[in-house]
Amino acid sequence: MDLKHHVAEVIYESVSDHLDVDQIEAALETPKHSDHGDIAFPCFLLAKALRKAPQAIAQELAAEINDPALDKIEAVGPYLNFFLKPDQVSKQVLKEILSQGSDYGQQDLGHGGNVTIDMSSPNIAKPMSMGHLRSTVIGNAIGNILAKVGFNPIRINHLGDWGTQFGKLIVAYRLWGTEEGVRANPIQELLRLYVKFHEEAEEDESLNDKGRQAFKALEEGSEEELTLWRWFRSESLKEFNRIYAMLGIEFDSDKGEAFYNDKMDRVIELLEEKDLLKVDNGATIVDLDKYDLIPALVKKSDGATLYMTRDLAAALYRKDHYDFAQSLYVVGNEQSIHFKQLKAVLKEMGYDWYDDIHHIPFGLVTKDGKKLSTRKGKVVLLEEVLNEAIRLAEAQIEEKNPDLANKDQVAHQVGVGAVIFHDLKNDRMNNFDFKLSEIVQFEGETGPYVQYANARAHSILRKSGRDLDLAADYSLEDSEAYTIVKALNDFPETIEKAYRHYEPSVIAKYAINLAQNFNRYYAHNRILEEDEGLESRLALVKATTIVLEAALNLLGVAAPHEM
Repeated sequence: MDLKHHVAEVIYESVSDHLDVDQIEAALETPKHSDHGDIAFPCFLLAKALRKAPQAIAQELAAEINDPALDKIEAVGPYLNFFLKPDQVSKQVLKEILSQGSDYGQQDLGHGGNVTIDMSSPNIAKPMSMGHLRSTVIGNAIGNILAKVGFNPIRINHLGDWGTQFGKLIVAYRLWGTEEGVRANPIQELLRLYVKFHEEAEEDESLNDKGRQAFKALEEGSEEELTLWRWFRSESLKEFNRIYAMLGIEFDSDKGEAFYNDKMDRVIELLEEKDLLKVDNGATIVDLDKYDLIPALVKKSDGATLYMTRDLAAALYRKDHYDFAQSLYVVGNEQSIHFKQLKAVLKEMGYDWYDDIHHIPFGLVTKDGKKLSTRKGKVVLLEEVLNEAIRLAEAQIEEKNPDLANKDQVAHQVGVGAVIFHDLKNDRMNNFDFKLSEIVQFEGETGPYVQYANARAHSILRKSGRDLDLAADYSLEDSEAYTIVKALNDFPETIEKAYRHYEPSVIAKYAINLAQNFNRYYAHNRILEEDEGLESRLALVKATTIVLEAALNLLGVAAPHEM
C-alpha cells in the first residue's frame, strides 16, 4: 500500500490549483516520533501561492481534509500531521505482502534494460585479499537491487590478466617454479614466485630486463609464453571461483584486460579521426583542460597503451555488445579522477551515452587502522577471513543450539553472511576497520542478528502448526505491531532509494531496524495465544519473514530458517 501516494492524493483535492500530486508526494516526510503521526506535509510549499503563513495554512487544511483511511489530522506549527487508521493500514499491507510473497517490492523502473557492472576484478596470480571484498559484495548487492527494480544486471569480473608482471612471473617460474608446485597450490605458489622475483631483482637488475623481454614475447604472441600465461590464468580463476562460490556470487563474464588487446587500435583510430590526440613529451594524450581535468594518457612514449586506452575499448565493446542502459564501475574512490577522464573522453568522442556511465566509489577496509596491502606478500587473505568467520559461527551455534540438524550449512551461511553484511551496513563511501570477532555476533547491528530474527519468526510459524488464511480480515492496532506494519510498508520505497543512490547500506540498515522492531514485539507479546487476534499476529510474523528474507537476499546474504 503506497501510503504516501494516498495522502498526497488526499491533500491534492484541497490544493490542486497550486501543486500537483507528484510535488506533494515528494514533499511528504516521515516524522521521527510516532506521536507526530505517520506522514507529515510541510505547508511552506503553499505559503507564497496562498500569501499566508504556513501555520495558518496547516490549520485551514486540517479542518478541511477528510478521508476514511485517516484516523485524525493535526496541525502542528507549519506541519500537517496525518494519523492513519492502524487496522485498515495493517489489513491492506499484510494482504499485499502475503499475496505477493517474494515478489513484494518488485518494481519496473528499468524496463528490462541491461546494466553492466564492472566489479571485483582481482589480479591473476595474486590472492584475493580483504581489499577485494568491497568491490565484490557492493557490486553483487547493487546487481540484486537493480534486478528487483526491473533492470537486467550483467556482472563483469574485469580480471587483471595482462601487463609486465606476467613477464616477470614467467621468468620466475622458469627459474624457481615447478608444475607440481603450481598445481598443488596455484595462488600461493605464484605469489611466492612473484615476491621472490622482486627480492632477487633488487640484487640482480638484469632480471627486470628479462621480465620485460618475456612480456614483449607474450605481447607478440609467442606460443611458449602464451601457454604459460593461459595456464596461470586458468589456475588462478579456479581458485577465485572457489572463493566466489563461498560468497554465493556468480559472474556473467570474466573478460579481463587481455581480452581488449586487439580492440585498442580501434580506439586510437577513432581518437585520431576526431582529431582529439596530442603529443606531449613523447606521450599521446587527450587534452581535458575544459573539464578541469589532467590530460588522459592513451599511449606512452614507447607506444605502449595504458589503462585509459583499455577502459575506452571496454566501454565501446560493452555498449556494442550489451547496449547498456547504464554501465557501472564498482571501483575504489581513489580512481575517481580516472573515471571522470573516461567519461570526458567519451563525451569528446561524441558518444551521448557517456552520461550512462557511473563510477560507484567506496571507502577503504582497514585492519588495526592500517590500509591493507599485498606488497611483499603481506596480505589478509579473504578465504582465511571467511573460514574463520564460519568457525566463529559454528562455535556460537554449538553454544546456543547444539542439536541443530544442519549445523555446518547454517554456520557457513551465518559466518559468510556476517562478513558480507558488515561490509554492506557501512555507508559505501565510509572507511571501516575490520574486526572479525565483533562481526560474527548474534547481538548488535550484525548480519547474524538479522538472520536470527528471521529464524525466530520461522520458529513461531512452525510452532503454530497453522496455514495462514489469506481471506482472513487481519487487524492490528497495538503500537508495536503497527510500527512493524509501517516498516514493512516502507520496503518498496527503501529498495528504490537504495537503487537511486547505488547504496546497499540503505537495505542493510532497514533490515536491522525491522529485526529490532520484530524482536521488541516478540518480547512483549504472546504471539501464539489462542484468541481472535492470533491469525493477524501470525500474518504479521509471516510478512516479516518475507521482507527480512528479501532484504537479506538483496544484500547477497542467506536467510536460514533455523539457527
